[in-house]
Amino acid sequence: MPEFLSEYLPIAIFIAIAFGLSAAFVASAFIFGNQRPDGEKMAAYECGFDAFEDSRRQFDVRFYLVAILFIIFDLEVAFLFPWAVSLGGIGLFGFWSMMVFLAVLTIGFIYEWKKGALEWE
Repeated sequence: MPEFLSEYLPIAIFIAIAFGLSAAFVASAFIFGNQRPDGEKMAAYECGFDAFEDSRRQFDVRFYLVAILFIIFDLEVAFLFPWAVSLGGIGLFGFWSMMVFLAVLTIGFIYEWKKGALEWE
């Protein structure tokens, strides 16, 4: 059994070093960091409205449309990298199936563009 556990020793050392460095970085940020918040730093960003108000308040849906579009195109890139690496082995069927996938995404992008989801006032 000790031979089996000795194979995991480099992994345990790596995890210990990773946790140690992470703790050191966080501690150094608290020690040496500038801790003077002001109104501009505490202002709402990304979502467009203050997070600690009435939850029934109306908000603009365009923030979420942009987030959904980002996720869609981020997933497209996540599918394109493995496809490009294995393109030589998957043949014409893999090529044309990815072309169909990209065509569907392009049609969706054009639809969103024509509907004005990418326009920001």
